[in-house]
Amino acid sequence: MPATTMTGTVTGDGAPAAPAQAAPKRRRLRFVANPKAATGLVVLGFFLLLAIIGPWIAPYDPSARGADLVAPPSAEHWFGTTHLGQDIFSQVLVGTRGVIFVGFLAGLVATVLSVLVGVTAGFLGGAADESLSALSNVFLVIPALPLIIIVASTIPGAGDLMVALVIGATSWAWGARVLRAQTLSLRRRDYVEAARATGESTWRIIIFEILPNLTAIIASGFVGTVIFAVMTEITLAFIGISTVSEWNWGTILFWAQSQQALAQGAWWWFVPAGLAIALLGTALSLVNFGIDEFVSPRLRSSGKSSVKTADGRTVRMRVGFTPVLRSAPRPPAPRDADVLTNERVGRR
Repeated sequence: MPATTMTGTVTGDGAPAAPAQAAPKRRRLRFVANPKAATGLVVLGFFLLLAIIGPWIAPYDPSARGADLVAPPSAEHWFGTTHLGQDIFSQVLVGTRGVIFVGFLAGLVATVLSVLVGVTAGFLGGAADESLSALSNVFLVIPALPLIIIVASTIPGAGDLMVALVIGATSWAWGARVLRAQTLSLRRRDYVEAARATGESTWRIIIFEILPNLTAIIASGFVGTVIFAVMTEITLAFIGISTVSEWNWGTILFWAQSQQALAQGAWWWFVPAGLAIALLGTALSLVNFGIDEFVSPRLRSSGKSSVKTADGRTVRMRVGFTPVLRSAPRPPAPRDADVLTNERVGRR
């Protein structure tokens, strides 16, 4: 008979069976198998591809003027034209690169700062923790959007790079607070104490023991910062703070609003850019939801009426409660022969 262990089934000669090797692969692919995360990654990959090849496949120069003024979508101009005859489809394609660049660069800067400050403060403690926590509190109360508006308006020719750096430098404090709290709970775990007892250096403990357990939180903070940076970049372009010579989706909406596109009935002027913004925000949110469900088992099983456990049993879910497995009913214990004999005598 094959023996069953904690990791799988072992045959009579001691060789592990095939199901024991398939389980780690399923765990590695659990995030990609999530429908929300998979959909978000597909849409996000599509926009990343457009950001790379968009300027090359654009049929027209987005700033070139034409004879067709405020023309509706047609075979020549798929998304119509502006009041100057500019092709809106080319503007959307070219503008994708600026939005993606600002979003991901700001997310990268904010994530690096939050990891450096939050993990260092939580692991070291003492005076370093107090100083870094005070620095995080200062940046928490700084209004990011007004500061970005001031910097973008005072620096002449502030482009996407400057906007991304300012957004990243003002958006790391909340993530640092979350990482500090998680690091405080991890630094006293048994495996960290064991690594410290074996003489491991501080940086090695942080990199190989602490950071792997913070990967999901770091990824979620990065995605959240990218969403905020994209919305901020589009807002700055829409209100005319950033330069309007560099095309992005906010610049398209700025010209559509300034030329009264809605009053003229030129829906094709602002709808494509608005849909692109909505799709990108939805994709990033779906990826964030997928990360949350990958980390939290309760969120992972939400919406399911029944969940199958590792041993094959089915557990019914109740909304608002964590499923609890009931142990199988035990058979009645064998009673002593003398007790049974006395009972029979008593009945007589």
